[in-house]
Amino acid sequence: MSVAFTKEDSAETASETMLPDRPISPHPNWVTAAGLAALEHQLAQARADCAAAQAIEDVNERRRQEAAPLRDARYFAARVRTAQVMPDPASTDTVAFGSTVTFRRGDGRVQTYRIVGEDEADPKAGTISFVSPVARLLLRKAVGDVAGSGDHELEIMAIA
Repeated sequence: MSVAFTKEDSAETASETMLPDRPISPHPNWVTAAGLAALEHQLAQARADCAAAQAIEDVNERRRQEAAPLRDARYFAARVRTAQVMPDPASTDTVAFGSTVTFRRGDGRVQTYRIVGEDEADPKAGTISFVSPVARLLLRKAVGDVAGSGDHELEIMAIA
């Protein structure tokens, strides 16, 4: 039977099946090689979830189950298509995309982060996006440099 002749359960069902697209960052889509592999894996997972939803017979439930994977598949397809794999830093003299930086904050805390692409950033796992405020302060600085001011001072201790 054609989808045109099926009736939606309710307005709630319709809204659950028309999710807005995930926003795409206006920044360049720089990624590490591992970041590109992760994007490709997430795209494959979204496509697999879409395929699994297609097996559901009830049209309303199928639409509900495939809404998020379809949105994710569109997002990850765009991110894989626009990904620019950045080479590992050529030197550890200054902070660059892909660098792992250890720094001391103004309050004495010492932190270490690797600067990566937006989709692969996870501060709890020790990675931050190259467009994050902290990364922007650190980029192009050398060991011993102090970036920021006041309570937001960051002293670079090591670059790897």
